[in-house]
Amino acid sequence: MPKPKNAMEIFQVLDKSNCRECMEKTCLAFAGAVYMGRRSIEECPRLDRETIERFSEKSEHENSIEQNRDAYLADLKQQVARTDLSAAAERLGGRFSDGRLTLKVLGKDFSVDAAGNLSADIHVNPWVAIPFLDYVLNGKGITPSGRWVSFRELKEGQERYPLFQKRCEAAMKQVADHYTDLFDDMVHIFGGRQVAEAFESDISVVLHPLPKFPMMICYWKPEDGLASSLNTFFDEKGAGNLEIGSIFSLGAGLALMFERLSQRHGFS
Repeated sequence: MPKPKNAMEIFQVLDKSNCRECMEKTCLAFAGAVYMGRRSIEECPRLDRETIERFSEKSEHENSIEQNRDAYLADLKQQVARTDLSAAAERLGGRFSDGRLTLKVLGKDFSVDAAGNLSADIHVNPWVAIPFLDYVLNGKGITPSGRWVSFRELKEGQERYPLFQKRCEAAMKQVADHYTDLFDDMVHIFGGRQVAEAFESDISVVLHPLPKFPMMICYWKPEDGLASSLNTFFDEKGAGNLEIGSIFSLGAGLALMFERLSQRHGFS
């Protein structure tokens, strides 16, 4: 639909309960923040999916990503079919058995066979499948250095950061804001370990979405009038095992997985 002409058009679709679950004082204040571009309509926890989709605008780049995703995934599977999975297992720190390469993804087994077919102990969504296959094909096996950098500090990350912030960090923060205890449980269930003291926040964990590719999530709860915040960081050397598009896809995939788990096991 066309972009709203003013904040009142957005306000009209809200339930006007002033529930404050979005962290704004009133629904009108939230509508104004959305209109000014400071907030996303998706951050209202009481809107139905149809309304959200009508008011959410996607950039051409964002639409292009989703339109090309399935075709890219199919191409990666064809490349895997021509790859020596045994050699890849040795290079990447995985294991090869019965014609399948198995790697640890978030502490769970994630496998691919010679035909490019995927199987896992966790739900497989395309946003995670793509970086997994890219890692199998192109991962260099670089050992992480322990030096953390933000997404925008990665090669080609500055240009892609606004969309990454929306699809990964903002989406994760929304889950953490609404289901804080559940979010804490989820990141630890998936093999999260405590971070160095310098990076401590209310929730601070290092996850391994892929071997030799650690990712740190730091979440600060709202306090003393300050809004909550969530930031992600990547190991400077470990990030060399994935190209920037796959890192973006992995972050968006993890956020989507956390959203679905919170909806399934959280509360209204």
